Amino acid sequence: MRVINILSGKGGTGKTMVSSSLLWTMSRKKRVVGIDCDVDAANLGMVLGVKITRRKEIETSEKAFLIEEKCTGCFKCVDVCNFSAIEKGDKKPVFNRFLCEGCGSCELVCPENAIEIKTVKNAWITEGASRYGFPVVSGQLKMGESGSGKIVTEVRRTGERVAKENKSEIMIIDSAAGISCPVIASVRNTDYVIAVSEPTPSGFNDLKRAIKLVEFFKIPCGLIINKFDINKELTRKIENFAKEKGISVLGRIPYHKDFVDAAVNLKPVVVYKKKYREIFENIAEKIYSWFE
Repeated sequence: MRVINILSGKGGTGKTMVSSSLLWTMSRKKRVVGIDCDVDAANLGMVLGVKITRRKEIETSEKAFLIEEKCTGCFKCVDVCNFSAIEKGDKKPVFNRFLCEGCGSCELVCPENAIEIKTVKNAWITEGASRYGFPVVSGQLKMGESGSGKIVTEVRRTGERVAKENKSEIMIIDSAAGISCPVIASVRNTDYVIAVSEPTPSGFNDLKRAIKLVEFFKIPCGLIINKFDINKELTRKIENFAKEKGISVLGRIPYHKDFVDAAVNLKPVVVYKKKYREIFENIAEKIYSWFE
């Protein structure tokens, strides 16, 4: 199985649009599986009309908990907490689980052993089938929780199992925005990266940062320029940058309200408007050629 990771340096460049359209396009010739690793704001399943068949809670985060019967109210834990997660109550400290990072400092300084660090269920992983027939795995943080890098690792593991069960030939990962921990976790052990960029100053700058990450992991990379026609001069600069880096430009996608309408209607743009199918078919063929 080949693993393709779709990322960008910033949010809003069109990763999910590209992911959903490539999944639909490639599913016509190959057995595919989609993985949504943007666990802070997972939406690939929405676009693909996924019907969830399995849902499980996972524990990838730790929090501090007070054992009230042991606490004497010395408040040493309040003084040592660097995350303002513990406040002074009337007689005992009050813990804010949404600010707690589970570092364990409070547990170390407590003279009464009245604090313990426990793992907590902080996310969901869902499995299901899209309305187009191929499986999709998604991760989703619970409200206010943290630990997205570890969750992505669990999503990848689940995706690999689902891919094996379905004898998938291609896995497409819709990565998170940026270059932080969740992206690093999703990029590992991938065969090919597709960087999605846009011709804006922030888009170009963040693309450069994303490419540095890809270069660090020594993963082959291609580039898709979304909304290429909003600033053709900057598009040329992005293309020149790609040429200098030895990165192939897989495709250029125009700016049009059709893409907004497709998202509003929760459909891949290649399904919503057939005229865009040729763009993604050409991108898919270039990827097939690279794999060969």
